[in-house]
Amino acid sequence: MLFKPDDYVFVLDEQLSGKVKSVKGTTVSIETEEGFVLEFETHELVKKQAKETMKSQWLAHSELDSIISEKEQPKRKQQPKKKAKERFAPAMEVDLHIHQLVKSTRGMSNHDMLTLQLDTARRKLEFAIANRIQKIVFIHGVGEGVLKLELEYLFGRYSNLKFYDANYQKYGLGATEVYVYQNPQ
Repeated sequence: MLFKPDDYVFVLDEQLSGKVKSVKGTTVSIETEEGFVLEFETHELVKKQAKETMKSQWLAHSELDSIISEKEQPKRKQQPKKKAKERFAPAMEVDLHIHQLVKSTRGMSNHDMLTLQLDTARRKLEFAIANRIQKIVFIHGVGEGVLKLELEYLFGRYSNLKFYDANYQKYGLGATEVYVYQNPQ
């Protein structure tokens, strides 16, 4: 291929282009768009009819604009990943031990204490249902099992929930987990 000064050429196998400065045998000197003068063999160059920049040759302006607009669009924020333990952790814990509910049990009978614990459990359960909290753990302790039995009776009166023993590793035998169905049928 014959090259003459002021021809616009592209370099094969590289992303370079420029204007021919001089030709000496099979060696061609070109000046790149950045102003560098480089020498190549004639078999490494391709002549271009009209002067174009490298960007416009590889991508049409409409393609380039669409790529730039894609890059400029804000990316969706990813929610932080939760560990498996955190995903299955209950949203709400209610400790029904009597010393957590009152400062002193002086003057209270066993019936009064049990009634206070059940009223607290009922209020917390109604709060969870109203605020669409799905999992609640009621910590009742082991004891003689009276409070646990009364809680099971209370939970059995609701049709939109199920209850079962809470995580043994975390609570032992002294807790019951309640799952509230959000869309009862």
